[in-house]
Amino acid sequence: MTTIDPEFAEARAREERRARLFTRINKADGWFKVLGLAWITPILRAAAGDNPQAQVREIWRLLMVPLIAILAFLLLWGNLAPRVQTSLGAVPGPAQVWEQAIVLHQDAQAKAAKRDKFYEQVEKRNQKLIDAGRADDIKPIAYTGSPSYYEQIWTSIKTVFFGFLIASAIAIPLGIMAGLSVTANSALNPLIQIFKPVSPLAWLPIVTMVVSAVYTSEDGLFAKSFLVSAITVTLCSLWPTLINTALGVASIDKDLVNVSKVLKMNTWTKITKLVLPSALPLIFTGLRLSLGVGWMVLIAAEMLAQNPGLGKFVWDEFQNGSSSSLAKIMVAVFTIGIIGFLLDRVMFALQSLFTFSNNR
Repeated sequence: MTTIDPEFAEARAREERRARLFTRINKADGWFKVLGLAWITPILRAAAGDNPQAQVREIWRLLMVPLIAILAFLLLWGNLAPRVQTSLGAVPGPAQVWEQAIVLHQDAQAKAAKRDKFYEQVEKRNQKLIDAGRADDIKPIAYTGSPSYYEQIWTSIKTVFFGFLIASAIAIPLGIMAGLSVTANSALNPLIQIFKPVSPLAWLPIVTMVVSAVYTSEDGLFAKSFLVSAITVTLCSLWPTLINTALGVASIDKDLVNVSKVLKMNTWTKITKLVLPSALPLIFTGLRLSLGVGWMVLIAAEMLAQNPGLGKFVWDEFQNGSSSSLAKIMVAVFTIGIIGFLLDRVMFALQSLFTFSNNR
C-alpha cells in the first residue's frame, strides 16, 4: 500500500490553491480593464507571489506613470495659472477649483435641505386642510427654487440618454437595412455624408422652431428646453451607430449568409439569429462613439436651449462674471470629463457582457 508524503501533499494543496487564486485574478482582470482599473491586477498578482519584479514594472506602467503625469499637470497648471490675467482676475489654479467644488457641494446640500423643508411645510398645510374637512382645496404646489449642481448634472445625464436612445432606435434599424441591401446603402449614404458633419449649433435653431411649432403644450410631460437639447443630441449622435452598424452587418461571413438561405430563414429570424450576433461588436463600438458625441453636443445645446443642465450652469457662470465664476466653470469642465469617461466605461461594460470582443 503506497503512502503519500505529508509534505508533498501539503505542497500540492498550496499549488492548487495558488492556481485557483490566479484563475480568479485572471477572471477579474477583464472587469478591471473595463472599469479603467487595470493597475489592480499586477498588485494582486504581486501579492500572490507571481513574478514580483515583472508585476512591479506593470504597476509602474499602469499606475505610477499616470499618477506622475497627473501630478506634473497639476504642478504646471498651478504655476502657470496665476500668470494669466482675465477680466475676472487670474485663472484659478487647482486649489481654487477644489475650493469651489466644495462650495458647490455645500450649496447643493443647503438647497436640498431647503427643498425638503418646503415639502414638509406643504405636507403640513395639506394635512391641516384634510383635518378641517377641506380636502378638495388641496392643490399641488411645485418647488420653484433654483436647481443644485447635482440636480443639473442629473438633468444633463437624463437628457443625453434620452437623445441617445432615440438616436439608437433610429440608427440601428437603418444600419441593418444599409448593411443588408446595396440599394438601401446607396440611398442612405448621400444623406449620411451630408448631415454627419453638421454642427449642433446649426441644428439647434431648426430644432427650436420645430419643437415650438409642434409641442405647443406648456404643461406636457417634457419641458421644451429638454426636448430641444435631446433632439439636437439625437441628430448629431446617430451617425456613428448607423455607420458602424452598416459596416458590421455588411462584414458578416458570406458562408453564414449562404447557410441562412439554405435554411430558408425569414427576415426576422435572419436578423435576430445571424445578423445581430455577428455585428454586435461593431454596433457597440458605434454606440460608444455616439454616446461620446452626444455628451459633447449636449453641453453646447444646453447653453443655447437653456435646459437646466451643466451647459446652462457654464453659461450662467460665464454671464455672472463673479470672482469665483472661472473656478466654477473649471469644476464643470472636470465634471463633464469625468462623466464622459464613466459613460464610456458603462457602454464598454455592456459591450463586454453581450459580445465576445476583446477590443479595449
